[in-house]
Amino acid sequence: MTSGPDGPALRLTARWVAGAMGAALVAGDPSQEFHGVSIDTRTLAAGDLFIAIRGERFDGAEFAETAIEKGAAGVVVPRSWSAKASAERGAKASAGRVVLEIDDPTLALQALGRAVRRESGTKVVAITGSAGKTTTKEVTAELLAARYRVVRNRGNLNNHIGLPLSLIDLRQRPEIAVVELGMNHPGEISTLVRVAEPDVRVWTNVGEAHLGFFSSLDAIADAKAEIFEAASPDTVLMANADDDRIVSRLPSFAGRVVSFGIDRHADVRASEVVDRGIDGTSARITTARGSVEMATPLVGRGNLANILAATAVAEEFGITLETIAELAATLRPAAHRGEIVRLRSGITIIDDSYNANPTATRRAIDVLTRSASGGRRIAVLGEMLELGDRSSELHAAVGRAAAAAKVDVLLAVGGAPAAALAGAAVAAGLSKNAVQYFATSAEAAEAAVASTKAGDLVLVKGSRGVRTDVVVDRLKAERG
Repeated sequence: MTSGPDGPALRLTARWVAGAMGAALVAGDPSQEFHGVSIDTRTLAAGDLFIAIRGERFDGAEFAETAIEKGAAGVVVPRSWSAKASAERGAKASAGRVVLEIDDPTLALQALGRAVRRESGTKVVAITGSAGKTTTKEVTAELLAARYRVVRNRGNLNNHIGLPLSLIDLRQRPEIAVVELGMNHPGEISTLVRVAEPDVRVWTNVGEAHLGFFSSLDAIADAKAEIFEAASPDTVLMANADDDRIVSRLPSFAGRVVSFGIDRHADVRASEVVDRGIDGTSARITTARGSVEMATPLVGRGNLANILAATAVAEEFGITLETIAELAATLRPAAHRGEIVRLRSGITIIDDSYNANPTATRRAIDVLTRSASGGRRIAVLGEMLELGDRSSELHAAVGRAAAAAKVDVLLAVGGAPAAALAGAAVAAGLSKNAVQYFATSAEAAEAAVASTKAGDLVLVKGSRGVRTDVVVDRLKAERG
């Protein structure tokens, strides 16, 4: 697959934007050019186009005039906004700025993102899965950047609002964009695929993340399979050969499939895997183009699978295996996503506190137990959110996994499910003296600071809402 858009950056004029959105230009100069697009008056820059989306806790239309006062060159607002604003605050309500009116500003944002994506000529790689999306995105972008001008969606902008905002950045015409597609309800991936129209699609895995919004893991897989939609015979899918739920759905994909995996035959496969715990992983990577020895500081088999997915994409765009192996050796995890933090006090932290689900937490425990350490192995495990009616059951299974791994100390943090995790660990054989339960991460941080000592290896993992990053920060501040 080749890529190479050229030409000047796209100009976001009022006329072009109105056409892309299907909006009515009710005020202002059609030739007015917008410097950027904003949905938040707190970060809006002078010359931006403000799109007044309606959220769960706010209505952007209520801030449209504030946006104008802060220098917005135009606003996208619901129909009849101008008439209402003029009646309430006078004829100069829009202060001579461009006003575009449309029924639904959120759909307008999505339409603009799709229009820029089409006009840019950029190839789009879209990644979904229950775990590893962000790491796979970052690794894929790093590998592709060896040859191409690459952009990626910023931070966690992977939903029906964040994705189109990221696509609007394609007006600079990069050769490839790597984006992630997030979801916690059926139909959301479908919407994102319609907006992004990806040329290459990646499905990393199916896991228990967001199980509280679905009836089963198969229902989650069906929702993730929406990434198949609107594919043509030229569309390429990178699929995890080790995941039965993905494999069983592949016959319905209209394009070409490239598989990746560790445990089964795959087009891109890792063999001779050596897991060195916090020192990373090595393996032989074999594809149709040959094989290469690869070593990476990213920890665990989950990250190895993420690298395989990225390798499949990179090879599709002509990156050599030798280049991929060289870059894999230099990879570093994103913040709070498996970072290895070595403190001056001799304590080492596996900071995986960004988020958690049962599958990812069990993998993190495996990394902890496979790591060489002269001291104790301590697991600080926060409650895993959005697991629904099965939450206590799934937390208990993780508690049993911690017991089977023979961790030396277990600190469980959160509500009743975290208490169930602690109780299950004790029932499965961990000493009562080795297990503590805390309602908050602040309390767990206090205990961690007081009890850890030189040589200890500390895993910290939990859902964002539980804020287990507080434990990491306290250890850095007081034991660093």
